[in-house]
Amino acid sequence: MKITPENIKSGNYKNRPIPDGFLSRRLVIKATAGIALLWFLPVSIAGAGAAGPGDFSWTDIFIGLAGGLAFFLYGMEKMSNGMKTTAGNKMRSILASLTRNRFIALIVGAFVTMVIQSSSATTVMLVSFVQAGLLNLAQSMGVILGADIGTTITAQMIAFKLTDYALLMVAIGFLIKMFGKTEKIKSVGDILLGFGILFFGMKLMSDVMKPLRTYPAFIDLMKDLETPFMGIVFGAAFTAIVQSSSATTGVLIVLAQQGLITLEGGIPVIFGANIGTCVTAALAGIGASREAKRVAIAHIMFKLAGVCLFIFWIPQFADLIRALADKFNSGTARQLANAHTLFNVSLGLFFLPFISFFSKIIYFIYPKKIKPKSQELATWYIEEAMLETPSLAIDLARAEIARIAKILGRMLDAIIIPFLSDEKYMLRQLGAGEDVQLLLKEIPKRDAVFPDLTLLQGLDMRERKIDFLEEKISAYLTHIAQGNITKEQAEEAFGMVSIVKDMESMGDIIHRNMVPLIAKKKQLKFDFSFAGKEELLIYHGKVSKQIRFLEAAFKETNPKLAFHIMKKERKYLDLESKYRARHLKRIVLKNEESIATTEIHLELMDLMKQVLLYSANIAKTYAGATPENGEKHVVLEKKQEESKSA
Repeated sequence: MKITPENIKSGNYKNRPIPDGFLSRRLVIKATAGIALLWFLPVSIAGAGAAGPGDFSWTDIFIGLAGGLAFFLYGMEKMSNGMKTTAGNKMRSILASLTRNRFIALIVGAFVTMVIQSSSATTVMLVSFVQAGLLNLAQSMGVILGADIGTTITAQMIAFKLTDYALLMVAIGFLIKMFGKTEKIKSVGDILLGFGILFFGMKLMSDVMKPLRTYPAFIDLMKDLETPFMGIVFGAAFTAIVQSSSATTGVLIVLAQQGLITLEGGIPVIFGANIGTCVTAALAGIGASREAKRVAIAHIMFKLAGVCLFIFWIPQFADLIRALADKFNSGTARQLANAHTLFNVSLGLFFLPFISFFSKIIYFIYPKKIKPKSQELATWYIEEAMLETPSLAIDLARAEIARIAKILGRMLDAIIIPFLSDEKYMLRQLGAGEDVQLLLKEIPKRDAVFPDLTLLQGLDMRERKIDFLEEKISAYLTHIAQGNITKEQAEEAFGMVSIVKDMESMGDIIHRNMVPLIAKKKQLKFDFSFAGKEELLIYHGKVSKQIRFLEAAFKETNPKLAFHIMKKERKYLDLESKYRARHLKRIVLKNEESIATTEIHLELMDLMKQVLLYSANIAKTYAGATPENGEKHVVLEKKQEESKSA
C-alpha cells in the first residue's frame, strides 16, 4: 500500500487502524474519580448529623455535583484543546526561547502552561529538553516554577462570575465551530464552547449547593477546614484523585460564591491542592528515566517547601489577601483565586535565586547512576502524554530524528577507519620501526563512545538502534496524524515518516553494504594507492559534514541548514565524478594498487554517494520544498554570494 497522508489519517497505514480522534483517558479518570469523591462527601456529612433536612435529598445533590464536575472538567479539556490548536506551531518558537536566563525560563514556563493548561505536560517537555542536553536540571527548575504560576491563570478566569452567560458562550462557541472556515477559527469556537461548558458546570454545582447553606453538619465540616492540617489533607486528596488543581480551586470558588467557606478555610485547601498536583508528576516519573525522576522530585520539593513556609502564617496571609481585596472590592471567590496566584508567584520569586542550590540537593538525593548504555534500545524524547498537543509531539519526534542523524554520523566516522588503517599494509609500506608501532597504537580499534565494544560491534549496535527508532518514531507520527491536527501538521508528520525511512536506508547502506567490503578488502594483496586513500578520506569528510548539518537542522529547527545541504549536493556529486575519473586514469597508467583495489574503491565511493543523495533528499523533504524550489533557493543564494564578492 502506498503511504500517503490520507492513508495515515484514515488508519490504513501498516494495517493498524486507530479511530479518528480519541477520548482523553485522563478526562475519564478525572470524572470517575471526582464522582467517587463526591459520593463519599455527602455520605460522610450525612453520617455526621442526624437525618437530613426535608427540603432536599442527598441523591439530588450527588447527581448535581457529579454532573457539574464532569461538565467543568470536560469544558476545561475542550478549552485546553482549542488553545493548543490556536497556538499551533508558535509553541515551538516560544519553547526555543528557553535560555540560560532563569527569569526568562520562569516567564516561558508560566506562558506555556497557561496555553496548554497542564503543568504535567510542561514537566514532560522539560524531561525531553534535559535528556537532549538543551537544559540542565537547574535551568529546568525555573520552568517548573513558572509552570506552577501558569496553573493559577485558570483559577483567575473562573473567579469571574460568568455563570449566567454560560449557555450564551456555549451557543456562540458552537456556531463558530460549525460555520468557521479555517482550523484556527474553529479552535476559537472550541475555546468559547469549553469556557461555556466549564461555567455551566459551575452553575450546576452552585445551584445544588444552595440548600447546604443552612445545613449545620455541612457548615461544621467547612469550619473544620480552617484547621490547616484538615484543609491541606482534603485539598491534597481531592486534587490527587481528580488530578487537577484547577478543579479543586473551581469547587472552592463555587463554595465561596454560596458563602459556604471562608478565606481562612479555603487557603489550607489551596495549599493541599498544590501538594496534590505533585501526584501526577510522581506517577509520570515511575518507570521513567533518572532525569524524569529528578524533575518530578524538584516539583514535589518546591511545593512541600512552599507549604511549609506558608502554613504558619495563614492568618497573616489571609489579612494580606483581604487588604488587596479591599482596594478592588473583591469577594471571597476572587480572594481565593488571588491567594492561589500569590502563593505560587511568591514561591517562584523566592526559590528562583536558589535553584542551583536545590539542584545540588536533588543530585545528592538521587545521584547519577553509571550504567552501560551500549546495548540499550530506548527512545529519549517522544512521550505518549504529548500526543494531545500535536505541535509539541512533532517537536519531540524531530528531536528523536536528530538523534538518528547523530547515530548515522558516528557510524560513518567508524566505517572509514578499517579501510584506511589496515595494519598489514602499513607495516609493509612503513616497516616495523618504533615510530610505526606508536602509530599503529593510535589507530582506533574500539568504539569511540562505548569502549566495551569493537568498531564492528559498535556498528551492529547502532544499526539495531536505528531500526528500533524508525519503528517507534513512525508509529508515534502515525498516532499524531490520526489525531485532531491541522493540514500543515499532517503534511509535516507525513514528511517526517518519509525522512525516518530514508535515514533507516542510510543505516542499511553502511551496515549491509559497506561493512562486508572490509573483509573483502583484507583478502587483497594491495592497499589503496596514496592518492586513492586521500580521495576516499576527503569525500568521506564531505559526506560526514552533510550528516552533521542534517543533525543540526533537526536539532535547531533551522530550514536554512537544509537548503545548505541541498546546495552542496551538486558540488559533491561533481567531486565524486572527478575522483572517479582520476581513479580510472590511474588504472590506465597501470598503477598496481589502483588496479587491485578498483572494485572496492569504486563501490565504496558509490555507497558514500548514495548516503549523500539520501541526505539531500531528506533535506528537501524537511525544508518542505520540491527539487525545483530547492534549485531556485540555491540560485538565489549563489546570486547573493556573487553580489557580496563583487
